[in-house]
Amino acid sequence: MADKPSRSLVLFGDGFARFVDSSHSHLHSLASLSSCGFLSLPNSPPSESGDERAVREFAVLLDACHTYSNMKGEISDGDSQEDPPKQTLSDRFMGMKAAILTNNSSLKSFSAKLGFSVLQLNELLGGRSAEVVALELLKLLGLEEGKVLDNDHYDLVFFHVGAGEQEVVAADVGYMNALVGGITSQAQPGSDIGSRLHLSVVMSYGNVLEGDDSKFPVSKRVDEKNSHLSVLYPLQSYGMKGGIPRKDVRSFSPMLIAQWQYAVTRKDNAERFSFEDFMKWGGNLTIPADRFLHEIAFKLWKAPKYGA
Repeated sequence: MADKPSRSLVLFGDGFARFVDSSHSHLHSLASLSSCGFLSLPNSPPSESGDERAVREFAVLLDACHTYSNMKGEISDGDSQEDPPKQTLSDRFMGMKAAILTNNSSLKSFSAKLGFSVLQLNELLGGRSAEVVALELLKLLGLEEGKVLDNDHYDLVFFHVGAGEQEVVAADVGYMNALVGGITSQAQPGSDIGSRLHLSVVMSYGNVLEGDDSKFPVSKRVDEKNSHLSVLYPLQSYGMKGGIPRKDVRSFSPMLIAQWQYAVTRKDNAERFSFEDFMKWGGNLTIPADRFLHEIAFKLWKAPKYGA
């Protein structure tokens, strides 16, 4: 644990996980320094549009499914006698200040309900190089010119790029790769920025495709267990909540996540940003996606520790 609260930058590529290849050297370099693993998601509802999926999965990532359901009109005032849960990040996490940059209009509306400052992604990009954009993202966190500023900064910044056509996504992955390189060059080990920046790179598979269940499974297959002991094999922790089995867990196509902060996160043996490497060598294994923000908030000194 750091001796001062971290500041968190989350780079989120919706649908990018399929398109990372050997040319994305900065992503692989980050993975080799990071704690890597998976974030499990619930199954997609039938007839869900791509835009609805993007917002719903983002809601899961922020443990804000109640807000999402309420926004869709799936919860009425008479559905529950209990007080509705606090919705904004500031209410939930000790005054947390958060911003998001995205071009997805539905995600902008949803994020605003959660108390995010919604910034204009196109204005930030503006034809600038990834290295310059990296500096601008760090500046939003009060990390500027190698210094950590204490005034006028966000605790958490999300940089979201959504899934699109295959050719567009492939180019966006290349841009995110360059962005990671620009950020890590500013957060060198031992520097002021390096000691305070908590960087998360999250990539999802987007819409589920035929065969994904066999290509990207995170659950232990029955044939890998001793059949005589199979009834004693416990549910993995991502399939539990409060000691009770979760009713809806997708056992394949999780989000891939690599997290890095110098002298804070634990380096594992993963060397590449890939499903196969994370499965074999990742130190974080699989956790429910709705625990992600709670773990981030702990690093920011905005929440108690979740789990072990």
